[in-house]
Amino acid sequence: MGSNKTIHCDVRIIAATHRSLEDEIKESRFREDLFYRLNVFPIEMPALRERPEDIPLLVADLVARMQASNRGSVRLTNAALAVLMQHGWPGNIRELANLIERLAIIYPKGLVDVADLPEKFQHYKVPEGMVDDTEAVDNDAADDELEAACAGTSAEFAGTGTVGTGTAVLTQLPEHGIDLKEYLNIMEIDLIRQALEECNGVVAHAAKRLNMRRTTLVEKLRKYELQR
Repeated sequence: MGSNKTIHCDVRIIAATHRSLEDEIKESRFREDLFYRLNVFPIEMPALRERPEDIPLLVADLVARMQASNRGSVRLTNAALAVLMQHGWPGNIRELANLIERLAIIYPKGLVDVADLPEKFQHYKVPEGMVDDTEAVDNDAADDELEAACAGTSAEFAGTGTVGTGTAVLTQLPEHGIDLKEYLNIMEIDLIRQALEECNGVVAHAAKRLNMRRTTLVEKLRKYELQR
């Protein structure tokens, strides 16, 4: 600027704003000629409040990123996620990321329910019919016992087959019954181990073998305290 010499350059200009530039032009707060110089390939990014269904996926991804960088971990109940989906999020994803990191500090590796959320979220109502998943807290306490259960369960079940590394597979329900939840956990642990072994510990490949998201598998590895 201010020179009479032409300088050739090869640049790409990327501009971003949270305002509607068309409205700003109407109010004479933005130059129309500049707008059309910039507006070659617009990319519309809706605010987080306009896509609340993305919040559970974003939370899972944020937690996975914290775990990958050894910055802690935390889990949220379905009810807590439902409350977060009702918030306006004026700070968009950055506000959500700050919240998740704060919860991980306050409740390290814990399960966060609605009552554990900051005060500004307390006026939101949990949708009727929401499944109460607070019992997941008890599952964490039982994680250390799952390894022992894996060894002992196959001896208890009559009429079983085997799969993979030797985990018992029921072909007939035992007379004394079973703890179905524990049995399914054992099966899940064994299949996750198989997938990791087959994929040389590469979580992304193992997740593909198990037909699940990588972030979901990372959460299960943490839950069952399995080594990658």
